Amino acid sequence: MTTTATKLITADELLQLYSRGVRGELIRGELCETMPSGGRHGEAVMKTGILLGNFIMPRRLGRLAGSDSGVLLERDPDTVREPDIAYISAERLPLDVEVSGYYEVVPDLVVEVVSPSDSASEVMDKAIMWLSFGARMVWAVNPETRSVDVYRPGERTQTLTQTDTLDGLDILPGFTCPVADIFGF
Repeated sequence: MTTTATKLITADELLQLYSRGVRGELIRGELCETMPSGGRHGEAVMKTGILLGNFIMPRRLGRLAGSDSGVLLERDPDTVREPDIAYISAERLPLDVEVSGYYEVVPDLVVEVVSPSDSASEVMDKAIMWLSFGARMVWAVNPETRSVDVYRPGERTQTLTQTDTLDGLDILPGFTCPVADIFGF
């Protein structure tokens, strides 16, 4: 029996692939290509991003970035993940610091919008992965069930429905948003 070793790539090589139209994440050096997830997914990403941006930007609390930015989580082999939305506080990354490549600071808040192809265990695994690298909160937004699962280190997952309100807690004090606003018009 013959086995073939997978050629690992680096974060820098992944950046070069983007210029050739290849899109994906690196998991310990292995490329995992990503594909568009559809209109409902994209709308949930944009609505959540707008709601967060309207709170974060006027207050200059930090940075808000989309999936194309990428977050470098570990090196040799490299892991670069693409959260749908990442909020990085000014305390973690001052606003006057320019970032030309991937972020090398773990976001305070990660928003992952569940894609049609995602299983419940994949979403949970991704949320746990973000927390293990130092994210302070993860929101898993599910357009299918119109709910948001809130993950925090050391706490039970909380599922919010359209009648509930998202809260920024100690990460974004004062931010609240009806869950229904993410899915409605």
